[in-house]
Amino acid sequence: MKSYSQFYINGAWVGSHSKALTSVINPATEAEIATVPEGNAQDVHDAVMAARGAFESWSNTPSTERAAIIRRVADLLDQRVDEIAAVISSELGSPIAHAKEVQSEEPIVGMRMYADFCSMMDEDQEQGNSLIVREAIGVCSFINPWNYPLLQIVGKVAPALAAGCTMVVKPSEVTPLNAFLLAEIMDEAGVPAGVFNLVSGLGPVVGEAMCVHPEVDMVSFTGSTRAGVRIAELAAPSVKRVCQELGGKSPMIITEDLSAEDFAGAVEYAMGDVMFNSGQTCTALTRLLVPASRLAEANAVAKAYVDGLKVGEPTDEEAFLGPMSSAQQRNTVLNYIQFGIDEGAELLTGGVDRPAGFSRGFYVAPTVFSQVNNQMRIAREEIFGPVTCILPYENLAEAITVANDTPYGLSSAVWASSKEAGLAIARKLRAGQVYVNGGEYNFLAPFGGYKQSGNGREWGREAMHEFIEVKAIQL
Repeated sequence: MKSYSQFYINGAWVGSHSKALTSVINPATEAEIATVPEGNAQDVHDAVMAARGAFESWSNTPSTERAAIIRRVADLLDQRVDEIAAVISSELGSPIAHAKEVQSEEPIVGMRMYADFCSMMDEDQEQGNSLIVREAIGVCSFINPWNYPLLQIVGKVAPALAAGCTMVVKPSEVTPLNAFLLAEIMDEAGVPAGVFNLVSGLGPVVGEAMCVHPEVDMVSFTGSTRAGVRIAELAAPSVKRVCQELGGKSPMIITEDLSAEDFAGAVEYAMGDVMFNSGQTCTALTRLLVPASRLAEANAVAKAYVDGLKVGEPTDEEAFLGPMSSAQQRNTVLNYIQFGIDEGAELLTGGVDRPAGFSRGFYVAPTVFSQVNNQMRIAREEIFGPVTCILPYENLAEAITVANDTPYGLSSAVWASSKEAGLAIARKLRAGQVYVNGGEYNFLAPFGGYKQSGNGREWGREAMHEFIEVKAIQL
């Protein structure tokens, strides 16, 4: 695995003002696989000023030219998709099949989509005696998570490029290598110097410097609600625009009137959703609400399905779950599993012991709790691991109340006897997205949360608005 010693700033690879290095650890082997530079505030300043210097030219580049460059980036990502998948699998622990299909191929789809949205910037409107025009917001700071590292970076970078913004990108220190590959691709694609800048490092150092710099106009962050609050505080004195996609504790309601076959399918859908990416998904449907009359049925299906999932090495093509991303994350998840046991929830499968056959690596056994109530910590706090809760309800009104009884509102789901019945329930759920009867994720749809799950939206046309200022010219 390739190590890096320089940042990408102003169209060139340059050394850091700091001599510190961050080790990248393979979570399956616990071995160091690479190092990247650990930046400081001066590195951030250099990157921000490069972005500021490039802004006027890039924001005035014709939308057709910006679109052509974005498409070149997507094409180059496609050419290196296997390499990217291998890198992400090694640094995150994602099973290789998932690393390719979701972690590497989906960012290509997202990047290419925004080439088609560049023309939004040309859509002037006349309202009475006013001309309404769109302009790029300016220099953007992007602070990214480790769980879907390249996908989340692209979700910020692509619409910003389309709008005509320039940017400084900080990858997670846990999974930074894919971002360096992206910087190589940006350079090869001919993205003008200063438009895309990459500085790796720690959140309290690099991330905070990116939030307070006076030449930054907008901050976009994906991560924990706790860190999101800190970022909002740092950005507030200079009144920067802040877009945040934060934590979640998403519910899924299964209605009582389903056939046995459909009921089993709904439970399996919920279990698969939580266990994907080893549970490290902000939208994971970690609270499954089932009719009390069918709790035993749900328990049996959930246990059988989860017990059938393969925990394996990231290189195993048949593995569904790999390790946690880090030792710290593994310890956090194990603590929550113990909380659930201590709170009196019924442990259907999993627990605090290592999965069979693994003497090393940050592995956690996929775990299902039943007889959970919504006041338990495992039902209220984001665990971010392969742990799910089954909560019984007496009637649909209670289910909706419990589903909404959370400080979060990122995602949710309903499985009902028909899409029409599911849609009626979906309209009552306080969340940024609702999946009805297994509806699929859609890049064209806005992505973001209510309440403490954040503000603003990513993906789709709505994401463009995060990077746009609207000007009224009175004629």
